[in-house]
Amino acid sequence: MTDIIHLLPDSVANQIAAGEVIQRPASCLKELVENSLDAGATHIKVLVRDGGRTLLQVIDNGKGMSPTDARMAFERHATSKIQQAADLFELHTMGFRGEALASICAVAHVEVTTRRLEDEIGTRLEIAGSEVITQEMTQCPVGTNMRVKNLFYNVPARRKFLKTDQTELRNLIAEYNRIVLVNPQVQFTFINNDEIISELPICSAKQRIEAVFGHSSKPFTSQLVDIQTNTELVNIYGFVGKPEAANKNSQQYMFVNGRYMRHPYFHKALMTAYSGLLASEYSPSYFIYFEIAPDAIDVNIHPTKTEIKFADEQAIFQILLATVREALGKFNVAPSLDFASETRIEMPQPTSAPISITAPHLKVDPTYNPFKKNNTHTAQSLPKDWMGLYDQPANVYSNKESPTFALSNDNTPILQWQNKYIVVPTDNGIMLIHQHRAHTAILYKELLQQLKNQQSISQTLLFPEILDLSNNDMQTLQDMQVELQVLGFDLDQFSPNSYSINAVPMQLGTNNPSETLLQIIHQVQDTGGTATQQWQENMALTLADKMAIPLGKTLSEIEMRDLLSRLEEQHPSRFLNNGQTIITIITNDEIQKRF
Repeated sequence: MTDIIHLLPDSVANQIAAGEVIQRPASCLKELVENSLDAGATHIKVLVRDGGRTLLQVIDNGKGMSPTDARMAFERHATSKIQQAADLFELHTMGFRGEALASICAVAHVEVTTRRLEDEIGTRLEIAGSEVITQEMTQCPVGTNMRVKNLFYNVPARRKFLKTDQTELRNLIAEYNRIVLVNPQVQFTFINNDEIISELPICSAKQRIEAVFGHSSKPFTSQLVDIQTNTELVNIYGFVGKPEAANKNSQQYMFVNGRYMRHPYFHKALMTAYSGLLASEYSPSYFIYFEIAPDAIDVNIHPTKTEIKFADEQAIFQILLATVREALGKFNVAPSLDFASETRIEMPQPTSAPISITAPHLKVDPTYNPFKKNNTHTAQSLPKDWMGLYDQPANVYSNKESPTFALSNDNTPILQWQNKYIVVPTDNGIMLIHQHRAHTAILYKELLQQLKNQQSISQTLLFPEILDLSNNDMQTLQDMQVELQVLGFDLDQFSPNSYSINAVPMQLGTNNPSETLLQIIHQVQDTGGTATQQWQENMALTLADKMAIPLGKTLSEIEMRDLLSRLEEQHPSRFLNNGQTIITIITNDEIQKRF
């Protein structure tokens, strides 16, 4: 019998390893930039073309490599970071596996030029599919210039599953942001298709956060509270968002020893600190930096090195929780007082004069009964064939099928409860309609039809409004500018990171156009999807939510009946596309059980 187990060629082994280490252009960017940081670079320039699939180039002014090191760097498990297993618990560098460059050159065309300060001439190396094509001497500046071209050219299945250039660029920018936020001591430049989209000078951590996310009239960092604690176990510093600044699209970053990480357990500590301060659908922004002894963590869990194991997670959980609570407590006690200021605040003195309070005079009609069929207050010009709603059995509401409206007459009683719900009695019980979501559902279908028909009605702003955006938001807006124009937004690029809003959809009314556009952008980013239909649905739903009747608005009977009539015409579902309930019913059986 012949042997059936054999060693794979290095090129095949490297392609297999590349499947874990290099998943997309953003993974490649991470590995190359981390190598530049380990080389002591103070200026790193990133150039990408076509979302990184055609070209991904990283240029640094680090210490460079000798001709021998340049060749060895692309061998599998060749590294300058560690020498023995014990070094894994004393890591002071970003990389240590020696897999990244070998994996990259296994699935791309790689060209590198590099020179050390002490060398008069540098080295140029060209590799494709793990095979060295050329190695020669060349003139080049000190540092390393790494060009990765045609990523996954020899792995067509992997290349086919890359997303659109716009999606891959957003992933590249997201990875870039994770790196620049924890390295403010390094100057960074990001160029996409020959256009500079980010230029970050050396600065403080807070200035770097502002530079990445603060492209608006109000400084982003003004929403943040400083945190700081030093213990024998761990040092924690950074910034957490003020509770009133929380939203559905918060920025949340954690770093340990200069490395970005994901840590659900520590995230839970942060959210526990905000307990009782935020609505359930909102979350705070935070930028947390941990400094801990290298032997107290294990980063050798996953090739991406974003999953970190801590030796004493429970103790750090409590320290983090206490630190954030203390910072939020100080802010809530005196958010606007500056104790360094010499300005004295004069408090008003009590007066002995009596204060006269006059009770408000209310006009009440004691004869009005909303459930009385022959009510003199019932509007005379209402939609015909009205309320005999929900004549079907109660179990029809157990799924998402559209409810059937059977409208009988204009005299069915109808009222508004808590300025939030429309209440209608039916044969089967009491029906509750969420007025804001009902109007959102109506507008959502109208906006989708508007997008389909390529028809829009805009209102020109008297004074155009400038919308400042982060790099990631700017890219998203550019991707969906055609759809925004169809919806009624007239936008002109004002600067590399801002747009002028000249006109908005007619139905937007007095809503803030900048805030609305940001919500649309973040909704598209959060829900993902690359198909035009998905973008249109996300945009339409967000815009409809902004334009719909606000919670707390008092509606007249005519307005309520008109709203439900429009809802009925659309054969509505019980739920919005995001899963929120529009219509529910409290059955007669449920009511009877309470008595």
